[in-house]
Amino acid sequence: MKRRKFVTISAMSVPLISMFPASLSAITREMFKGKIEKRSLGKTGEKLSMIGFGGIVVKDATTAESAARVKEAIDHGINYFDVAPSYGNAEEMLGPALEPYRKNVFLACKTGERKKEGARRELEQSLKYLKTDHFDLYQLHAVTSLEDVDTVFSEGGAMETFLEAKKEGKVRFLGFSAHSVEAAMALMDRFDFDTILFPFNYATWYAGNFGPQVMEKANKKGMGILALKSMAWRPWEEGEERTNSKTWYKPHTDPEKAKKGLRFTLSHPVTAAIPPGHEDLFSMALKLAKDFKPMDKQEIVEIKEKGMNTNPLFSYPMKA
Repeated sequence: MKRRKFVTISAMSVPLISMFPASLSAITREMFKGKIEKRSLGKTGEKLSMIGFGGIVVKDATTAESAARVKEAIDHGINYFDVAPSYGNAEEMLGPALEPYRKNVFLACKTGERKKEGARRELEQSLKYLKTDHFDLYQLHAVTSLEDVDTVFSEGGAMETFLEAKKEGKVRFLGFSAHSVEAAMALMDRFDFDTILFPFNYATWYAGNFGPQVMEKANKKGMGILALKSMAWRPWEEGEERTNSKTWYKPHTDPEKAKKGLRFTLSHPVTAAIPPGHEDLFSMALKLAKDFKPMDKQEIVEIKEKGMNTNPLFSYPMKA
């Protein structure tokens, strides 16, 4: 019989995010022996695996490779899958591979369109590719500018499609991903989204002042917090050989360094982190996350020093 341990603490207390390590009391955690921990997703009532499967993992893979990569994730206890039309042919490859498991997973998708008609077109096409009649989570993708925020909420903007699709039962929850503090804060002010997908990384946090204010606000609103870039290192340097075609940044490939990045992110009240899209790095993340423990005081001192001496991918305020 599998040992199952529940760690449940009241979600009423709001931790001081700026005082790392933040408390994990705002989330419910479930541990399964030999499997990836599951965590509650804000107010949704859902529990997601602490590691998410980014659709880029199956971009340009064969049918057999896609099926094997999805099965590997499922075998490790992954139930959170996220994809987008901008990930090449990832939707087309993920759909058939995920179909046997669809009823038992939480499937998230995104649209980069900012207007109503474009968002509807991408939604319907994504549903077709993913071989499903609904998405558990539908998100605005990579919102960066305040102009994008205004467009999304304007007459004929993408939010009209989002709200209609929810009424139609084609999406269950609504969220967004953002690549600037400015856009994330504005989106949270404009609408009560269920989730946020945002880069939470030790270098951007300390050297870039990018993340603490967003996590604080999202946590206070009771949103499900999902993380990008936990295993990112730094931007590629000019002239440097790019050894990973699926990341626009240089990822940590050393297991110990990658593990520290993951642990930094997941020591905060984050539901799940999505590793880099390269299949080898995703497989490594599955192994690294199995024995997760929050960082202790000495590790916090060390990761802060390391972060302050790393060139961050993002900074706040956003550079012109």
